[in-house]
Amino acid sequence: MRIFAIGDLHLSGAQPKSMDVFGRHWARHWDRIRANWREVVQPQDVVLVPGDISWAMDLGGAQVDLDEICQMPGQKVLLRGNHDYWWSSLSRVRAALWGDTYALQNDCIRLGDAAVCGTRGWLCPNPGQFSVQDEKIYNRELGRMELSLKAFQKTGLPTENLVVMTHYPPFNDHQEPSGFTALYAQYGVKRAVYGHLHGAGLRNAYEGTMDGVQYFLTSCDYLEFKLQLIAQI
Repeated sequence: MRIFAIGDLHLSGAQPKSMDVFGRHWARHWDRIRANWREVVQPQDVVLVPGDISWAMDLGGAQVDLDEICQMPGQKVLLRGNHDYWWSSLSRVRAALWGDTYALQNDCIRLGDAAVCGTRGWLCPNPGQFSVQDEKIYNRELGRMELSLKAFQKTGLPTENLVVMTHYPPFNDHQEPSGFTALYAQYGVKRAVYGHLHGAGLRNAYEGTMDGVQYFLTSCDYLEFKLQLIAQI
């Protein structure tokens, strides 16, 4: 079983929205992702999608985009991003999914010998750029991440078989430690994926190994619209 990831798909099947306004490299981006996905992913593989899935404003509008993902090969795990306004109650989202497609929200999903934990995340503390409201949401997301990691412990799987994902980066613009990185250390996380960053924001990205955790930025434009291999289990 291989685990891939690609985030920030920004699909818009119900009311097409051209992504070319964000750069010519976005032209036909879903066609390119879809072609690569079908080329590399086998039915037993896992594909993680860490947020910003659809531009739709409600679940009905997002259904066409979810259907696009559900019909793709592999076992798909979706996480909410900051633009996923259509993501309502978890039960409704899960009811809209089919074809080995799962919604992850503050829990742990086990797929064979692999497990996936995660939560949306939020802005991490930055000097002078972190409001009282940010702190409130950040602390809530930390609590949700810990719930997810505690759920993983009940699987009995080794941490080498775990991938954690957030939509937001789990550190600030200076790649400084955060409550998320502290939780990763506490629970023995070895691999973590995130998205959210594009364009000028990529200067704040980090990929590589930090304090024993391997980090992957998986925004689709950063990956040149090709899936990133995260692990083989």
